[in-house]
Amino acid sequence: MSLQRQAKILSTQQERTVLLFIEQSRLPLRNKVIFLLSTKAGLRAKEIANLEWGMCTDPEGAISSFILLEDKAAKGKSGREIPLNKDLKKALTELYEGSRKTIHFPVIRSERGGKLSPQAIVNFFYTLYRALGFSGCSSHSGRRTFVTRLAKNIVQVGGSLRDVQRLAGHTNLQSTQRYIEHDSEAARKVVDLI
Repeated sequence: MSLQRQAKILSTQQERTVLLFIEQSRLPLRNKVIFLLSTKAGLRAKEIANLEWGMCTDPEGAISSFILLEDKAAKGKSGREIPLNKDLKKALTELYEGSRKTIHFPVIRSERGGKLSPQAIVNFFYTLYRALGFSGCSSHSGRRTFVTRLAKNIVQVGGSLRDVQRLAGHTNLQSTQRYIEHDSEAARKVVDLI
């Protein structure tokens, strides 16, 4: 896939704009969780649609500190454990409180209460970004944003690109590298350190 065809990553300001816009939507909490699952957990549309409460809760039935994404919900066999970002955990907890607390019940549901399809998630993002005028953004923008930010910050906590690869659910490092957005300013600064 060429760089021109990849979904654009979101700036911090664009993320804030999306969250403010979502507050005015028909299902603000559900829509916020969809967005945060993409940007703060790096989930694909299929994974968001297939996520069940049992993958987000601990043995006592409370929201866990991580998502245990099972292979059945992931692309291929890319199930993985993803630590929960604090904003995502808070939103998931709020959504869970108003939900049927059944482990096999979908986290994201339609207005009628049924499970959403992966295509419905893709359509959600398409409509959202189009309404905001975010050209080049798609359902994969949140995931690319997540992976790029992980890559930029992983060294600060003693990790490596292999950790980013694992969190993204990629089978090889080359896939992960294609997700990472180039930063000219960072490249200039790191060369000055040599």
